[in-house]
Amino acid sequence: MTRLARWALAVGLLLALVTAPGAQAPGGSPVVVASKPFGESYLLAEMFAQALEQRGFAVDRRSGLGATEIAFGALRAGAIDVYPEYTGTGLLALLGEEPRGDARAVFLRVSRAFPERWGTHWLPPLGFENTYAIAVRRETAERYRLKTLSDLARAAPELTAGFSPDFIGRADGLAGLREAYGLQLRDVRSLLQSVKYRALDEGEVDVIDGYSTDGLIARYDLVVLVDDAGFFPPYEAAAVVGRRLWESQPAAVAALSALSGRIGVDRMRVWNERVEASGEPVSRVAADALREIGLGSVGRAGGGAVGTAAPGSEGEPSLAGYFWARRSLLLRLVLRHLLLVSVSLAAAVVVGVPLGLLLERARWGAETTLRATGLLQTIPSIALLAFMIPLLGIGVLPALVALFLYSLYPIARNSYTGVRHAAPEAVEAALALGMTPGQVLRHVRLPLAAPVVAAGIRTAAVFAVGTATLAAFIGAGGLGDPIVSGLALSDVRMILLGAVPAALLALVVDLALGAAERAVTPGPKRNSES
Repeated sequence: MTRLARWALAVGLLLALVTAPGAQAPGGSPVVVASKPFGESYLLAEMFAQALEQRGFAVDRRSGLGATEIAFGALRAGAIDVYPEYTGTGLLALLGEEPRGDARAVFLRVSRAFPERWGTHWLPPLGFENTYAIAVRRETAERYRLKTLSDLARAAPELTAGFSPDFIGRADGLAGLREAYGLQLRDVRSLLQSVKYRALDEGEVDVIDGYSTDGLIARYDLVVLVDDAGFFPPYEAAAVVGRRLWESQPAAVAALSALSGRIGVDRMRVWNERVEASGEPVSRVAADALREIGLGSVGRAGGGAVGTAAPGSEGEPSLAGYFWARRSLLLRLVLRHLLLVSVSLAAAVVVGVPLGLLLERARWGAETTLRATGLLQTIPSIALLAFMIPLLGIGVLPALVALFLYSLYPIARNSYTGVRHAAPEAVEAALALGMTPGQVLRHVRLPLAAPVVAAGIRTAAVFAVGTATLAAFIGAGGLGDPIVSGLALSDVRMILLGAVPAALLALVVDLALGAAERAVTPGPKRNSES
């Protein structure tokens, strides 16, 4: 077996090991349960997962997917089977319709339109409504005499808002508030859900968008402004299931439907506070919640995603202790991260280096081709990952393709530049000795260009390590999982569980490839640089 074949076999075995979804339920594949990246969505998704496991279904958790469009796009594509959503979001953000009627009318509309348009289905609401809550500090409310959103519109030119990216871009968010209330704020900053509360408390912003069931509203003693114009539609929480689950596993749908109508708003607020304010593990709170509503539990959730890992601090006096307690999880995350980086980088090398050599022989089209490749670098990473969902679903494959595309440009550019500008005098001497262009390429240009090519690979590798953390938003796993989960759950140590190893991994990769770059540098040049 050749070295290349052995390498390919090892990568294939690693891919199979790291991406395996676990044991399947008899007669079918695991039910893929997803959530969006905020505390309540994590908690509801974990309740779905445990309720399914209690009925004997294997579950594959994909917590912390990106904004509404990413999560629902994954559901439409069949990459996930169920996630918690809100009827008002379905009506405005997904159907693009205006608010109409009461909560029952909104649910009837989405429950009829979604199967017709996309083949997805809304289960009966869980029993509580979680509308948007525009909140300010108590001192701000007293200073500007704010009680309603109309009062906010009056004082808005003096205030800075911190809104989630989802809220800023939605029809039932900032754009709609501007139209309904004439809201013209001094400045609007894009902030993640959990970060907003701290920013508001520290005075960095004056207004935030939250949710009416957020436990952090009470923790920070915030004032929620009344929607006196009735702008926000009803937002009843419900499970939305995909076509595959609906058609092939009715027992799983029945297990999820058992939660409908059982969760009151007061209970949800208490559970959210345990997760968001007290830092209790999502899996534990979900198990307790199922017991409270009479559905029992399976105890500790098995095999959960990072979003269900315990963020609490019980018995963990130090960061080192926190890391050590999660060493097996950390190892899996590092392996997944290495898989994403190594496979995508290897593919970029296989394509990028020959592309650079080819362009050196066809210089008339070189700059145009390289500029076109470089345009990929201008696409925001999360946007490119989102573009992959309709084509490739969620998980490892779309992340590998996106990382490959990002790694291609520096490798191709350096390969082209290195070969083209490799010691012209040496090339002329080789041609004068009668060497063919192919011999000159193999024996002169490539050896001289090797350090520049290696530098391109080194740059692409370090960049890929950082970009791969965003793959968590499309369910690809890796060290981005605890970062996304920690941001959603306001858990600094969980963020560090992903951020510190990612930084160390980038450093190790840079040092290793730096050594390889020096190794391929010709002796005289290497000595002159030392």
